[in-house]
Amino acid sequence: MGQRDPILVPEVSQHEVQVRQGFTGTELLLFGAILDPGGRAAGSEYDIVVVLKGPSEAARLREKERFVGVWVNAASTDFRSVPSFFAVASSRPVSEIVDEKTAAIYEFGTDYIQLSPSGVIDTEEQARFSAGLVDLKTRQQLYKQDFGGVQISEQVLYQARITLPSNVTTGTYTAETFAVSRGRVIASAQSEVEVAKVGFEKLVADYSQDWSLVYGLLAVMLSVGMGWLAGRLFAMI
Repeated sequence: MGQRDPILVPEVSQHEVQVRQGFTGTELLLFGAILDPGGRAAGSEYDIVVVLKGPSEAARLREKERFVGVWVNAASTDFRSVPSFFAVASSRPVSEIVDEKTAAIYEFGTDYIQLSPSGVIDTEEQARFSAGLVDLKTRQQLYKQDFGGVQISEQVLYQARITLPSNVTTGTYTAETFAVSRGRVIASAQSEVEVAKVGFEKLVADYSQDWSLVYGLLAVMLSVGMGWLAGRLFAMI
């Protein structure tokens, strides 16, 4: 019988992240082991790549240009499926682990995110907008990569730490772990992390969605009331 590929046994330090008022972010520990089908240590050299992705969402990116000394909206493009969060960690630089084709298939880096632009646009223009979107998300700390951020112990245990910032989108996050040997993905596994609002944050979010008209009217009335109160206070000074 031929030798069977090993299996991954992944785990995440938190399967639920609660977003409360004053949430400043959190750190996820992704860890696990790689074993042969019999449950023993795999016993061969391999690398680990971890990809953490948030819920996908549609996005529109606009390009600014200066016109008569003023910055105005120029060209724009829409993307059908943009990960709200994307992070990659690997045991070595991805270019030393797999070739570019394999890296693109498994999205082993921010250069390989499949953004799914809509409509027909020029290839160079599409590349420019895609690069701009990735750069914007990176500056917002929503896209990140850490080549060397995975530690492997005795070719059995691995661990990686990924930080979720305070501005993360709620929803289901997928943590995909890949074991790579000699440029080939030999095993993969997936875990899920639920990021959800709780307490007062959840109450406001649910109310704004379920009673959007009432929520909007209350917001306007509160703004007008605060403005009137501030004006009265300044008049008394």
